[in-house]
Amino acid sequence: MTNRLYEKAIIFAARAHDGQTRKGDGAPYITHPYTVAFMLAEQECSDEAIIAGLLHDTVEDTSVTLEDIHRQFGGGIAHIVEICSEPDKSLQWEERKRHTIQVVKTAPVDAKYVVCADKLHNLRSLMAAHQRLGDDVWSRFSRGYAEQRWYAESLVQSIFYGLDKTEIKPMLLEYKKLVEEFFNNE
Repeated sequence: MTNRLYEKAIIFAARAHDGQTRKGDGAPYITHPYTVAFMLAEQECSDEAIIAGLLHDTVEDTSVTLEDIHRQFGGGIAHIVEICSEPDKSLQWEERKRHTIQVVKTAPVDAKYVVCADKLHNLRSLMAAHQRLGDDVWSRFSRGYAEQRWYAESLVQSIFYGLDKTEIKPMLLEYKKLVEEFFNNE
């Protein structure tokens, strides 16, 4: 892929997330997909994974559709974004999370990498917020500590499911370690 496609994805994501902020710290939302993409690049993931990392929340959190992603960036990237997106935000939290856990379990490795980078960045942000706010941090979420722990631990299992040892990148091990440390020290 060319630098032009990266630039196109950066602009696309920035426009889609314009005006949005992060729940925990009020930072411009675009910092999250940029960080996810950077993490994927650091781990030497495929170009498709890196670009999907830039776009991973556009379908779930903006007016962008999967068809828009497919048309602009191709079917492979659109498929990864689809795996990373909850299909129906009107469903109960538990139902949406069970869907994600199930889909990630059998997802292609590039999609597992994007999900892991996304969740790893979110967990790092949660840990920093927890240091500042203590257990008050859980009030920012629709579900508390126990449910968040269940979701994080289940995702770790789904991410690792079916992976060959050669596919296990350091970020996957870091995510697993941080989930174990953070949710078992509460």
